[in-house]
Amino acid sequence: MTIPDDLHYSKDHEWIRVEGEEAIIGITDFAQSELGDIIFVEFPKVGDKYSAGDTFGTVEAVKTVADLFMPVSGEILAVNSALDEAPEAVNEDPYQTGWLVKIEMTASTELDDLMDPEGYKAHLG
Repeated sequence: MTIPDDLHYSKDHEWIRVEGEEAIIGITDFAQSELGDIIFVEFPKVGDKYSAGDTFGTVEAVKTVADLFMPVSGEILAVNSALDEAPEAVNEDPYQTGWLVKIEMTASTELDDLMDPEGYKAHLG
């Protein structure tokens, strides 16, 4: 299982890569492996605004559907529309081609509430 060192992690198994006031969000390698083969991703609309902890979409796998939770507050700038045609990218490369949304953070101090890689490893047990 891969846990990159340059990301923040939520207890709900989302990751966030910070780029200034913008951030890219996806689900962790652990989450995709627990879900199994992903067949569909439901995205929010560009321009939608969310608070930390809000549900912003779903990931549908062969046997289950899981909610996606916003790790920090922000506005959706882009969605990974490539996943419409190739949702399996979330399974194959959750930290690069399988990213979900890009946001403009509205409360970057909320990053302090997330886990670093070591904290996430401990969270997984």
